Amino acid sequence: MKPKYTTIIFDLGGVLINLNRQNCLKAFRELSYDSIDLMLGEYRQKGVLLALEEGRISPEEWRDSIRRCISVSVTDKQIDDAFNAFLVDIPVEKLRMLRRLKEKYRVVMLSNTNKVMFESKIPELFKIDGLKMEDYFDKFFLSYEMGMSKPSSEIFKRVAEELEIAPQEALFIDDSLANIEAASKLGFQTMHVEPYTDFSDKLL
Repeated sequence: MKPKYTTIIFDLGGVLINLNRQNCLKAFRELSYDSIDLMLGEYRQKGVLLALEEGRISPEEWRDSIRRCISVSVTDKQIDDAFNAFLVDIPVEKLRMLRRLKEKYRVVMLSNTNKVMFESKIPELFKIDGLKMEDYFDKFFLSYEMGMSKPSSEIFKRVAEELEIAPQEALFIDDSLANIEAASKLGFQTMHVEPYTDFSDKLL
């Protein structure tokens, strides 16, 4: 049966990118910062990290908030590298899945993310087969640029408005049940996937 959607909206972390929270915690401990676990959630961040992801504070303000909590001197790069330790890789098969889907559908990213990661390590993870991140997606919806984050209903409404579609025309894929439920309530078709699993057989 032919799918009844024209657009596929992908979450990023956990769905496409493999994450390792413990790597990040360890990297910050090595900088004598022991409180990152208080803001680094499984599906949604908290505190000043959530403010960073919603664009309410700048990367500079976020880094300064960390420096105020430690006695040693650390550079911006050291902080960013510790933060980016959260990101592991993207399986090659998922990148190739995106390319195949893009031949038939509009492929979109909707991510709770931040300027630090999205302008440093995240683009590097997409560089394979001579391609870059923009080759895999038709449009990006990023929490820090939009000033809001999932599971807020407003972010899903904005996505539909900017794509000029009814929610029913899109399939939203996420590993967070809270995000899936919020999208479903607005009429989006949804697919909940377990983190770090291969689900390409359900789409191709």
